[in-house]
Amino acid sequence: MTLVTTDAAAFRAALPDGGRLIGLDVGTKTIGTALCDAGWSFASPATLIRRTKFTADKAAIVAMIGPQSVRGLVIGLPINLDGTESPRSQSTRAFARNVADLGPVLLWDERWSTVAVERAMIEQDISRAKRAERIDNHAAAHILQGAIDALTMV
Repeated sequence: MTLVTTDAAAFRAALPDGGRLIGLDVGTKTIGTALCDAGWSFASPATLIRRTKFTADKAAIVAMIGPQSVRGLVIGLPINLDGTESPRSQSTRAFARNVADLGPVLLWDERWSTVAVERAMIEQDISRAKRAERIDNHAAAHILQGAIDALTMV
């Protein structure tokens, strides 16, 4: 059974024993990744995947999931500020359906993730070049942290 949901409770029910999760910030050129611990306490940025063809992108995700014993995926869902979905949202939903065989998928509202991460990096005085290089993975960690914070409340 494959699960793709925006419902944290349904996702939590699919993983009754917890386990490590991978967070994905799916863009058109890159996929930012992050991992969390099995107890869902903290998320950390991981490897940046440069997008090519879907099969290669999925293989890169599989290569990360296996050694890390990942049980589920949290994918940032780009939603407009007014709460509506866009063509990018539909593209992300399609991506989620195509990786759902890797584990349950939680689509998580990512509206402010990049902005929040960029502000934090500016406050840390990280150069523009380094911010550009790290932003997607840090956004994935921000998305994943928001999801695991919610999951531990369910």
